[in-house]
Amino acid sequence: MKIFLATNNMDKRNEFNELLNKVDVELVYPEQFGKTSEIEESGINLEENALIKARWGAKFSGLPSLADDTGLEVQALQGAPGVYSARYAGNQASYQDNVRKLLKQMEKLEGEDRTAQFRTVLCFYIPGHHNPYLFQGVVKGIIVKNPTGDNGFGYDPVFVPRGSTLTFAQMSLGEKNNYSHRSMAINNFKNWFKQVDLYTIDN
Repeated sequence: MKIFLATNNMDKRNEFNELLNKVDVELVYPEQFGKTSEIEESGINLEENALIKARWGAKFSGLPSLADDTGLEVQALQGAPGVYSARYAGNQASYQDNVRKLLKQMEKLEGEDRTAQFRTVLCFYIPGHHNPYLFQGVVKGIIVKNPTGDNGFGYDPVFVPRGSTLTFAQMSLGEKNNYSHRSMAINNFKNWFKQVDLYTIDN
């Protein structure tokens, strides 16, 4: 089955491909349909943004569509960066810009105050169906004071998941997928997808 993946983010695509490689799906991308600009994320939370992107993808491609939205939520910052994680330091901010802003805001925090979680909401939307299907993954950890590691993307260089001593950026993709929020959400989707007959789902 072909599924439209509603993202232009190559780092996300790599993770989706790695995690879905044993499932009978073929991921297709916006540029295969002539679309390269980003979809506007105007939702007030991760769930809304994932739905906006998945619904757009289904309408645009005519195919079942997958989209995710992910946020880093720091308890001591009242859940920030949260839904604004990708643009925390501004709409054109780089990964490094966002990390620098986060570390600046956390520079006086110690111990448990550096607790954070990554949360991914994955939305699967089928053209002509009214109900979206949402899947979530959460991983708790801490924010370290200095970026460490060359792999991954986003806030990976400063996030150490619970149960590890390494940042996500110090891990290979396979190692990261043993812990990550996105792998949890995608695995939840995979388990559902393997059991459901898409042709008999109620509209």
